[in-house]
Amino acid sequence: MSEDITVREAAALLQGWDRILILTHQYPDGDTLGSGFALCRGLQLLGKTARVECSDRIPEKYDYLFEDYQQPEFEPHVICAVDVADPRLLGDKLSVYADRVELCIDHHGSNTGYARRRLLDAGSAATAELILELLREWGVRPDRMIAECLYTGIATDTGCFKYSNTTSATHRAAAELMDIGIRAELINRTMFDVKSRPRVELERLALDSMRFYFGGRCAVMFITNEMVKKAAAGENDMEGLAPIPRQIEGVWVGVTLREKADGTYKVSVRTGTHADASAICAVLGGGGHVRAAGCTLEGSDEQAAAQMLEAIRRTVPGIA
Repeated sequence: MSEDITVREAAALLQGWDRILILTHQYPDGDTLGSGFALCRGLQLLGKTARVECSDRIPEKYDYLFEDYQQPEFEPHVICAVDVADPRLLGDKLSVYADRVELCIDHHGSNTGYARRRLLDAGSAATAELILELLREWGVRPDRMIAECLYTGIATDTGCFKYSNTTSATHRAAAELMDIGIRAELINRTMFDVKSRPRVELERLALDSMRFYFGGRCAVMFITNEMVKKAAAGENDMEGLAPIPRQIEGVWVGVTLREKADGTYKVSVRTGTHADASAICAVLGGGGHVRAAGCTLEGSDEQAAAQMLEAIRRTVPGIA
């Protein structure tokens, strides 16, 4: 199990290391990418050699995170993971590093403690908040690019400050980053408003697949490989679909089942105040946050849905 350390201790460790490889999770989102590239840029400002890697192709909408970014090639001496609660989330390409992670920086209460050391704060809305604390500890004032990386992580993991994980500290961090001169309007529009035409078509097909259970308190939506093919959608078009079932009035638990290339299902669960998403997914070997969690299931779409419904029945009081 990991040794839990403080921000100050993590900052001191990172200052003493060099040739640092920063790992992000598969199906990358704004927090793992924003945290990873902000940490990398901060380390480079300290004179360290560092780079970021991801198992999956990074969606084009995050291209602004890489402006003027230097990605050096080197043999890593230290492995650091950001926003990665479980080594299985590293994906196939980065799985070779799963047993070598020296430090994990994360905000998921479900973190499995796989790294040698762990900087964990489940009360932070995003891992990006912890990276900002590290920069403060180093006395490094974020430049605009670092600030935009951090703002992206915070904004995306709070649903543009709508989710229950948003705290007063979250707003203060965002205000601090905005004072640096970030392009907040561009980031918010890019992350939350702009959709490609294939994404709109995929959303239509997914909505048509939606089914309701437990008297309308649970909504289950499917995204199959056939739908993705029909919509001519790419990986970039997938993000942001998971919250849709939970947005329906009266729904306590929203479930999105996304078929992967190998036929398994990546499950995303979103809940309101009546249910704990992490507890639901833990029944099936997954985890995450109280309001947002996930797991992976095998079998047909019907079998995967049946497993989810049974987990919900077992963990959500009053839903049956």
